[in-house]
Amino acid sequence: MVDHGWPLRFGLFLPPEAGAPLVEIAQEADRYGLDLIGIQDQPYLHDHVDMLAVMGTVLAVTRRVRVFPAVACLPLRPPAALAKTMAGLDVLSGGRVELGLGAGGSPDGIASYGGPRLRTGEAREALAEAVQIIRMLWSGQHGLDHDRGQYRLEGAVPGPVPAHPIGIWLGVSGPRSLEVAGRIADGWVGTTRFVPPHRLAAALRRLDEAALQAERHPAELRRIYQLHGRIDESGSRGFLYGPVEQWVEEMSMLALGYGIDSFLYAGDPDRLGTFALEIVPAVRERVARERAASARGRRPVLQ
Repeated sequence: MVDHGWPLRFGLFLPPEAGAPLVEIAQEADRYGLDLIGIQDQPYLHDHVDMLAVMGTVLAVTRRVRVFPAVACLPLRPPAALAKTMAGLDVLSGGRVELGLGAGGSPDGIASYGGPRLRTGEAREALAEAVQIIRMLWSGQHGLDHDRGQYRLEGAVPGPVPAHPIGIWLGVSGPRSLEVAGRIADGWVGTTRFVPPHRLAAALRRLDEAALQAERHPAELRRIYQLHGRIDESGSRGFLYGPVEQWVEEMSMLALGYGIDSFLYAGDPDRLGTFALEIVPAVRERVARERAASARGRRPVLQ
């Protein structure tokens, strides 16, 4: 694996639980200077506020942080309607929206809300098709038709055009889905739960190989990683379960050794300040130092 040199970004993974102080947490992330807020999308959960409602609210009460679905449940978010909503939110927020998109991780939950129960291959094909449709609708062209696969367009007139080129980041973990992401996506969203560190190298290798086969440079893809763990000063209990120094070391390793460029904190919101004010600047400083050393011809050495 290689460090592709992207500027590092840090953010928050936000499950939209109805009982949580979502507005206050989002505003705190914005005040701390975090770059991203990724909002979970599982609309079939009874205790979750709808992701799109949370996105609109968060964008309205923050000033600089970028907001995206982490990741949108495609079977319950038809691509044409999703493209319209994301473009509108981007315009209204002054260009602070990105799009994380997934094939849907709970067939039973999706079916309970009237969505299709797709086989794995069908879901993967629908995801690739949705990326194509969304990009068509963001292009500003009129009279768009699409008459194959899972979705249809018949003379669609899109608009508004997004305020900036919205990235489409695919949240996938299976080998063939990673190949789809490598071929067509602007980025990949992974999580330590589904792609833990011991599987990360193989996943990123498949992503990079698919990009090369599609005549793309792997560095074109952003790599976003959700960090499920606990900041715990009492000692280490495994990857990202330990003190600040351990988080700094392990996140620096993810950036320099695996090319992860964007990190979403998915731990206890009460420790968000520790993450943003202690861990983030230390990781930035360490990665900058090691990149500078590497540019001078020395291999980065993690201590």
